Amino acid sequence: MDERYIAAVDMGTAKIALTVARISGEDVQILYYKERPSAGIRNSAVFNPKKAADPVKEAIAEAESELNIKIMQVVVGLPRCDIRQEVAKARVDRTNPDESITKEEVESLKMMAQNDYPIEDPEKEELYGAVAQSFSDDEEFQLIENDIIGVISQVFEGNFKLFIGKKSSIKTIDKIFNDLDIAIASRYFTPNSQAKAVLTEDEMSSGVALIDFGAGATSVTIYQGKILRFYASIPFGGNSITHDISNECHISERLAENIKLAFGACMPEKLQTLGEKIIQIEGDDMDGLKQIPVHYLSDLITCRVREIVEAMLYEIQVSGLADNLRSGVVITGGGAKLTNIANYIKEISGYNVRTGVPRNKFSASGCPGVKDPSASTSIGMILSAKEDNLINCITAPETPVRNAAVEIEKPVERFIEEETQEPPVDLFGGTVPEEKKEKPAKQSKPSSLIVTWQKLMGKIDNLSKDIDEEEI
Repeated sequence: MDERYIAAVDMGTAKIALTVARISGEDVQILYYKERPSAGIRNSAVFNPKKAADPVKEAIAEAESELNIKIMQVVVGLPRCDIRQEVAKARVDRTNPDESITKEEVESLKMMAQNDYPIEDPEKEELYGAVAQSFSDDEEFQLIENDIIGVISQVFEGNFKLFIGKKSSIKTIDKIFNDLDIAIASRYFTPNSQAKAVLTEDEMSSGVALIDFGAGATSVTIYQGKILRFYASIPFGGNSITHDISNECHISERLAENIKLAFGACMPEKLQTLGEKIIQIEGDDMDGLKQIPVHYLSDLITCRVREIVEAMLYEIQVSGLADNLRSGVVITGGGAKLTNIANYIKEISGYNVRTGVPRNKFSASGCPGVKDPSASTSIGMILSAKEDNLINCITAPETPVRNAAVEIEKPVERFIEEETQEPPVDLFGGTVPEEKKEKPAKQSKPSSLIVTWQKLMGKIDNLSKDIDEEEI
């Protein structure tokens, strides 16, 4: 069986993710997945292609070196903001009415709808994607795509939802890869691809809202009857939370981002003993120690999350499908990793909520990053590209190196964690410097625990497990 390879680049506001997969028939094997900080991207769109190109170039060079391959082309995702949706129709009188309608005819009808739709300003706008809503023939109405294929009819008609975005956003993406001498095999409207990675068939059939909580944009995609029915986005996300922490706590945005990743949580009243902790920060540019109570940090985060979630709930109401979401809400993206966010959305919306991670449609032992909510877009593009047998992004490697893990650039700030009620416990494997230790053998005041960011990040999973056991 012929093998082919797919390389997907997810260009997000906070990160660039490069994924390389080997496709053999229906089998998908993730060979490589790594993330690195992005640049020149705002609200999911490239605004400075020169800055954005550097991390993309580094990511591709590193993958080529580790896997012993040459990436000739890639699949990429389109921006998620500034998208408007329109309705289009197409109708055809068939020349062979005694033959069954084929999938090729359905695709041709879709292309007809796209080509005939009058874009208001072709110089500024471009079609990002089209999704079939329903089909009809001589006798039947409101048929889905799978039902119209095989029908015998003189005439058939299709209703489509078109998603239109900025043409300049596509041009900047093209420039990045043209300058790198890498072809773009396909561009994807990622909300549709993402669903392939995280949603189940039952969820898409019964009605579900998929919220993608990214760094620079948050979007909601609604599926009902296994069809994408509605899409909306706002230019706010995890970066807004980082800005809030930076401004209110008077610290750098990089440090605020690191604190958010380590201690970010919603619903401060549910944090139990974690809410009693105080984060103390020391740095070369600080006079003494800066203290940030975890409870206060959670208050800041919850306020911004509520604003973003309420915007998504408003869009769900606008869709007219709010009462049809039998499978509730699935939240994915980097923001989905905030502690208690699923419980918080359930509390203010009334919907059942779960966290969406890439499902078991591939093998990737040794690549833990691909099971993270922030990898859902990358895996979705791989699964979408898998359906196109013409896409083969790289030359066949002589001996592929498998199972590379995610590596994110690690900042150097140091944290001090202090408990206010209980004796100190070395949660993260840190040590107390001699100059910080109290000289008396017994002291009621808890001692401080200093840990480096590298050690802290290595133990976050354990901290999360401890939080879950608090009966939140």
